[in-house]
Amino acid sequence: MAYKSLREAAHDLEKTGQLRRIKIEIDPNLEMAEIHRRVFDAGGPALLFERVKGSPFQAISNIYGTYERTDFLFRHTIRAVEKVVELKLDPTNFLKKPTRYLSAPFTAIKALPMKVPLSMAAANYAQTTIDQLPQVKSWGMDGGAFVTLPQVYTEDPDKRGIMGSNIGMYRIQLSGNQYIQNKEVGLHYQIHRGIGVHHEKYNRLPNEPFHCSIFVGGPPSHALSAIFPLPEGLPEATFAGMLNGRRFRYAKDTEGSVVSADADFVITGIIRKGEKKPEGPFGDHLGYYSLEHDFPVMDVLKVYHRKDPLWHFTVVGRPPAEDSSFGYMIHNIVKPLTPNEFPGVVEIHAVDAAGVHPLLLAIGKERYMPFRETQPEEILTIANHILGSGQTSLAKFLFIAADTEGVGLSTKNIPQFFNFILERIDLMRDLHFQTKTTIDTLDYSGSGWNAGSKVVIAAAGKKRRELKNELPNNFKLPPQYSEPVFVQKGVLAIKAPKFVSHTEGYQQAEDFCKSIENIDFQHIPLVLLVDDAAFTAANVNNFVWSVFTRANPSHDIHGIGATIEHKHWGCRTLVIDARIKPHHAPPLIVDKKISERVDKLFAKGGALEGII
Repeated sequence: MAYKSLREAAHDLEKTGQLRRIKIEIDPNLEMAEIHRRVFDAGGPALLFERVKGSPFQAISNIYGTYERTDFLFRHTIRAVEKVVELKLDPTNFLKKPTRYLSAPFTAIKALPMKVPLSMAAANYAQTTIDQLPQVKSWGMDGGAFVTLPQVYTEDPDKRGIMGSNIGMYRIQLSGNQYIQNKEVGLHYQIHRGIGVHHEKYNRLPNEPFHCSIFVGGPPSHALSAIFPLPEGLPEATFAGMLNGRRFRYAKDTEGSVVSADADFVITGIIRKGEKKPEGPFGDHLGYYSLEHDFPVMDVLKVYHRKDPLWHFTVVGRPPAEDSSFGYMIHNIVKPLTPNEFPGVVEIHAVDAAGVHPLLLAIGKERYMPFRETQPEEILTIANHILGSGQTSLAKFLFIAADTEGVGLSTKNIPQFFNFILERIDLMRDLHFQTKTTIDTLDYSGSGWNAGSKVVIAAAGKKRRELKNELPNNFKLPPQYSEPVFVQKGVLAIKAPKFVSHTEGYQQAEDFCKSIENIDFQHIPLVLLVDDAAFTAANVNNFVWSVFTRANPSHDIHGIGATIEHKHWGCRTLVIDARIKPHHAPPLIVDKKISERVDKLFAKGGALEGII
């Protein structure tokens, strides 16, 4: 079944009990987001908001809210897509099992975009204005209303047309800040994005307008394709058609803008080449606000919509969230391609609970010296490849282990993976830093915007130590340090004094390491300095989020018994200072009044009773 619209997908979910309608009027200013978060956290249904305050349009969210529901939406097409991926990996598969792959060429043909007259585009039913769209604001400090599931379409000026296009999910600010209502919107796009390549090229063409179209809604495959890490030169419109089982239809209007024919809404405009405006703050997927910065601005030309449209939105925040399903789908589809993309890699896992880019776990093959005792060698080459490739180049902490037979190691089992690394790592040898480099735009733990450091933590060979969750006999903390609690065997969280300033905070961590230098930490190779030790140790998601989103390797890694040998830093016990620093962005906190209002809606007798 190929969906022709988002409304058709919503009906499919509803008839199978996977969608609930909310019939009362809901305020898009914080209230819709809080309802969405609660339903997502409970593993609840997709939500169709029939009455959105201040807007004539209905809204829908949480359609990808569980992995099972995401699988359901693509149940008719995912196997065909996997076969195409398998053939891309090894074309000789067609000769080996021709009956299995007979459908693959037809799947590929279906993927080709199809141009239609503007009069035949469903999205050309009527026009509206920006202020009539649901003005969804998710967090109290957000700078305005945002489009959170946009499909932002631009074309390469060196390769005109849809086959030279990029469709990316770059958030769009609809209101607030200095934007002139109905005339301007803000575009937030980060490093390593296709739209940035197009922008740079248009900057060199002073007389060429930089057309941009923002699609919202359409078949569920369209939003997913906008986030998909496709190979250079393969347009997202092609993948959207393949994943939906129905060609991506588009039209051009009289002003030269591209209109996604099956979208629910299309905002067209011209991106200003030499001008920026403040964008943000915005509560983002690391669990903190991305702060106000200058970003490109687009002059709005038209706002199209289809008949009976649905405003498709999600709510991002500390993971896991609805967009976690995008990572799930990406992993399932591209997993067979990983060995080609990263030779020697067995597994790779960008940890969603840590905000994706801050923490990357990998398993690689170690084949350089099979006739001697194993140590990290080939996996360091693999690590450099990972840190030099596309989106994985934004990784900040990369833990990589050598594939070991009989262990059953998996990057998905995070406690087991850390256990494996910490049992085997030589902390004097196996820490490798990159300083003064780029990190994720949304990560404020670094030394500046987009600026920070990376560390590769590698482990190979036999076990070097037994990990324990017992404090050493002579364990004694210095003043102001308290509440030691084990996250897991070999990983100890300690409550440290508040981090006040860079100079004082750095010295505190160094002094801490020196003060406990004589304590036997042989069975505890990793110590964490945190603001709340009980929170950090409560579960694995708290551990990876609170530690790896708050640490900049070059500044916040310290060591008990640290030494430098020919510019290589090592230690006996690794100490990560994961306290909140003054330059960090604020964490996301739910507005108390909104929370109390939503409590009443979900309470017995409330309008939303029984949804979760």
